Amino acid sequence: MNTSTPSVETILAEAVEIAAPAERQAFVEQACARDEALDGLAREEPACAELVKLRFFAGLTQEESAQALRVTRRTADRYWAFARAWLLQALGGAERSAER
Repeated sequence: MNTSTPSVETILAEAVEIAAPAERQAFVEQACARDEALDGLAREEPACAELVKLRFFAGLTQEESAQALRVTRRTADRYWAFARAWLLQALGGAERSAER
């Protein structure tokens, strides 16, 4: 039995197959925008990006993520607040550009 975690690409491919044909293009574009935003965050603030990955892709709680990063819960909370604001700004900017 293979217990390895599937890659992001595998998860996206499976989700695209499930989505209705009309929704596929929008789904792929949104997924790519999220991936690019997370890459941008990783370039600026690697620890914040790592926290996002642990929370979303590994399914860890905030406390578990803090332990994995070897930081206090308070520091993880600050990382999380920064990452959320950064990603919202990045994704909001991407959505505004797509609308034009």
